[in-house]
Amino acid sequence: MIKSTARRGRTGIPLFLLLLLYLVIVLAPIGLSAALGIPRRQFRDELASALAMIGFAMMLVEFVLSGRFRIISDRIGIDLTMRFHQLIAWALLAFLLVHPLMYQTAWSASQSALPGTRLGLTGASAISGALALLLLMGLVAIAAFRDQSGNPYEAWRAVHGLGAIAIAILAMHHTLVASHYSSHPVLVVYWSVLLTVALLSFAYVHLITPLRQLRTPYRVTSNRQIALRTWELTVEPVDGPALEFMAGQFVWLTLDRSPFAITEHPFTISSSPAERARIMFTIKEAGDFTGQIGNVPVGARAYLDGAHGNFTLSGREGAGLAFIAGGVGLAPIISILRLLQSERDPRPMVLLYGNRVQEQIMYMAELDAMSQTLNLAVHYVLSEPPQGWAGLTGELDEPNLRRCLDGQDRNNWLYFVCGPTPMIDSVEDTLGKLGVPLRQIVSEKFKYD
Repeated sequence: MIKSTARRGRTGIPLFLLLLLYLVIVLAPIGLSAALGIPRRQFRDELASALAMIGFAMMLVEFVLSGRFRIISDRIGIDLTMRFHQLIAWALLAFLLVHPLMYQTAWSASQSALPGTRLGLTGASAISGALALLLLMGLVAIAAFRDQSGNPYEAWRAVHGLGAIAIAILAMHHTLVASHYSSHPVLVVYWSVLLTVALLSFAYVHLITPLRQLRTPYRVTSNRQIALRTWELTVEPVDGPALEFMAGQFVWLTLDRSPFAITEHPFTISSSPAERARIMFTIKEAGDFTGQIGNVPVGARAYLDGAHGNFTLSGREGAGLAFIAGGVGLAPIISILRLLQSERDPRPMVLLYGNRVQEQIMYMAELDAMSQTLNLAVHYVLSEPPQGWAGLTGELDEPNLRRCLDGQDRNNWLYFVCGPTPMIDSVEDTLGKLGVPLRQIVSEKFKYD
């Protein structure tokens, strides 16, 4: 039973169907407008309305993309789902910024247009549209420069959520009042349904999920330092079994707070699914929240939302397995290795584990023991090695990867890469140079430019 849980097939909608569904939803107002027989206008006015309607539809779908729905993210990965969410934000902002400039005049579709073809741009709808645009510009800018701003994650998340709700409501008012097409009853129904789905998605994350978490609380049973500025935090359910997960997945974790508090953070599970009586996280001090992770007391309440992610063995086959980790990126990989050890997996495996200094190496004794029970070769790489260091030196670069991976049938192995985003990008480029097919590389990235 545990093995089938750990390796269960990935659910969710295939990528091509997701893209098709997305296009159908965001282009639906254009198709409906064309089918309703509403009088046409000059090309620029028609293009302006099309940009506005597509942009608004994209904005409302953004709520669903950020809702952590596994039916969406299980196949393609939640990192790609969120990346798409971020890129689409820039596209819809461009559409909505350009659309008012496309009209023949600033105040109507065309002053000389046929009756029934003018915009309904009143003072109130002009104000709601302008406010929605200004708020949207601010929200996208704040999200794009969040890391540089130094603002707490919790404050950013609150502003992001409440700002998105305000923008959606203001844009809805502007769309229904000012739009040449959207005042038609059929389009009113379309926008009402889409707005309702968006608001329900927001409620699912911020209301329904916390209510469900209150029914399945956890408590911290251990919190110990295992490496330089790195802690291993263990939680156990107060009642009943722990959540099901696949090795390599992560959860949003709330510690010592109510699940309604906006203080949850994504952390990878480092324990094996075979140890479901407890769930372990390996966390590095790297920010406002994680900088205090060592102060979380034993006995503190914890709440988990998950499991998420597709950095897993599920649905993938490989004659051998190569794991390439940088720093705390070992966390999902140690989970996978622990599972493989419990299953006595006979396949050949290689682990390249890079750090700056020796004190940052996690689970060194356990990894060395695994190399005796699994067909596993472990290579430690330090960029600042101590005197007398016998392992590899430098970075996880082409010379070190070539040294450790030569002799493999690279087309048939799986390569799991985890660590800081620049390191992942560099390793993926190097593996490509070594002839590894992209389809055989598994990674997840949660930091973007």
